[in-house]
Amino acid sequence: MREPDISIAECSYRRALEIVSNKWTALVIYALEDGTSRYGTIKSRIADISQKMLTQTLKQLERDGLVVRKVTPVVPPAVEYALTPLGMTLLPFLRMLKEWSSAHYASVSEAREAYYAEHQDQDASHG
Repeated sequence: MREPDISIAECSYRRALEIVSNKWTALVIYALEDGTSRYGTIKSRIADISQKMLTQTLKQLERDGLVVRKVTPVVPPAVEYALTPLGMTLLPFLRMLKEWSSAHYASVSEAREAYYAEHQDQDASHG
């Protein structure tokens, strides 16, 4: 039997995108690719992420089985995060996306600039 079309909510690809399409999710996974890290270390590796967004992202990744949270009962408690084996399976795909971005993002930027230049002229003539 054929997999449902991508426009159907039951499509596995669509469900996977729900997990990894958030930029913070990908960045947190990258921050954990070298092993276990404490919250502050993760936060310092990701520019512009708020404490609230990092906490929310880590909870979602833990919920989805991609990250494990370990609390060491000391004062104050030491909390560490690590990718699970399932979470590590995403690394090759995220690396490919990073490579694509390095190779092609200049072209995307040029296309955006051309688009805005063309549409700015059109917007000015319609205004």
